[in-house]
Amino acid sequence: MKYELYYWPEIQGRGEYVRLALEEAGAAYVDVARGPRGTAAMMKMMEAQKGTPPFAPPFLKAGKLVIGQTANILLYLGSRHALAPKTEAGKLWVHQLQLTITDLVVEIHDTHHPLGPSLYYEDQKPPAKKRTAEFWSERVPKYLGYFEQLLSENGGAYVTGRKLTYVDLSLFQIVAGLRYAFPKRMTAFEADIPGLVALHDRVAARPNVKAYLASPRRIPFNEQGIFRRYKELDN
Repeated sequence: MKYELYYWPEIQGRGEYVRLALEEAGAAYVDVARGPRGTAAMMKMMEAQKGTPPFAPPFLKAGKLVIGQTANILLYLGSRHALAPKTEAGKLWVHQLQLTITDLVVEIHDTHHPLGPSLYYEDQKPPAKKRTAEFWSERVPKYLGYFEQLLSENGGAYVTGRKLTYVDLSLFQIVAGLRYAFPKRMTAFEADIPGLVALHDRVAARPNVKAYLASPRRIPFNEQGIFRRYKELDN
């Protein structure tokens, strides 16, 4: 089966967590909105889903199924491509972890848009500076410290032990994104999360991920996505 991924073509955003899973799995897929029909094809697909339409991208078409929400898509892909434990308890555990990452992603976005996405960044710079300071003093240690502790306690190469799951791929993206958006802050903080840094490097070296990162399929970080680099926030 060839999957169809629908997400904005110019950013990594929330769709990147799905792309990483598909790439690691070696799954056949097409990033529809990056094709010749562009976002028009994505909007047409959303409008065509009567009864159970996705609220917003990303969403994945898998045969007759149309699945929305990043964590939900990964829950589906995880069990079908050996990116999640086989037991029900294990599947729910990694899903729970992915939902925690989803919460973190929201907070990362809010560093540069604390008053909401309808305003430009330039219209909320002072609140953004305040939010970013609180994010790095309180929220980053809490979130990344939690995952660092999981890695330390299980003693494995990955969060759940010896086998990679989609959560590890998502944590790779978190580390990579924070390095892009906050290079100074992240450099200073990385000494506190050696396990997550090693996990990032381990995931980046996996053959399928490595090939993806070096390909044009990997959209570069930019100031339209979740991770945005503003010098005034990185000090």
